Parts: sequence; C-alpha cells; structure tokens
Amino acid sequence: MRIRLARGVALFSTGALAGAFGYGAANLVPTFRAVPLETRLSFHTELMQMNGITMQGAMGVSALSALMLTVMSRGTARWLAGGATLLAVSSFLITRLGNVPINGRIKEWAVTSAPPDHAEILARWEAFNYARTGAAFAAFLLLILLVLRQERVGRDAEDGRTRRPVAVP
Repeated sequence: MRIRLARGVALFSTGALAGAFGYGAANLVPTFRAVPLETRLSFHTELMQMNGITMQGAMGVSALSALMLTVMSRGTARWLAGGATLLAVSSFLITRLGNVPINGRIKEWAVTSAPPDHAEILARWEAFNYARTGAAFAAFLLLILLVLRQERVGRDAEDGRTRRPVAVP
C-alpha cells in the first residue's frame, strides 16, 4: 500500500512539474520574446516571485517522492525511480544554479535598465529553462514507464503467468 502511495505522489508531482515547465517553455518564453523588453522584465520579475515557492516545492516533492520510491523498489523499478530522482534533482539544481541567479539580475534590470549584453544573458536563462524542462519531462517519462511496467507485472501475476526472458540470437 505504501509503495502505491509513493508511486502516485511521485507520478502526480513530477507530472505537475513537467506540465508547469512545459507550459512555460511552450508559451511564456515565446511571449517573453514577443513583448517589449520592459514588459518582459517586469512580468518576469512578478512571475518569478510567484513561482519561487510553488515550483521549488514541486521540485522538492518530485525528488523526495521519487527517492522514496527508489528505496522501496527492487530491480528495474528501482533503476527507473532512481533515474527519475536524479532528473528531478537535476531540474532543481539547474533552477537554483542557473535560472535563479539570472532572475536576480532581471529583477535589478526591471527597476534600473538592462545591460548591453542582456540578450545573451536572457538566452542563457532560456537555455537553462529548456534544460530543466527536459529533465522534468524525462523524470516523468521514467515514472510512467515504472507504473506501466508494474501494472503489466501485476496483471501477469494475477493471470498466473510468469515472464521468461526471450533469448536473442
């Protein structure tokens, strides 16, 4: 029962994280590029202030629930959950070490002015954003695979079937 709860929390939180990052990558980043720089800076600053707690919380719950699942699982499931854990932690580290420092600079620019190399810095923020989005989606995919695999194994056990490896010549 506890492992099912851990699976559910890991799958839900990582899916929510991937969805939020995916929405940002697909919709917010192109919108940031389409509006005047002053609009982007002020909106970006407000958005990051609102996102700070929720997104870091989602990353934390994703990483911790995937870690719990790793500890509770065996075999292939453990490897899948462990990979999801590493990817969720990666999305957190990319955010904290890549995006957050740039967010601090953007906050300053919103009340002063952007430096001459602002386009390069904003492009770096976008690259970090795409990297953390990819990590979150990959973590979610591994957890989906884990759940689907567990379902298949459970169905086979209920049917009295055992999976035998197929010899590949």
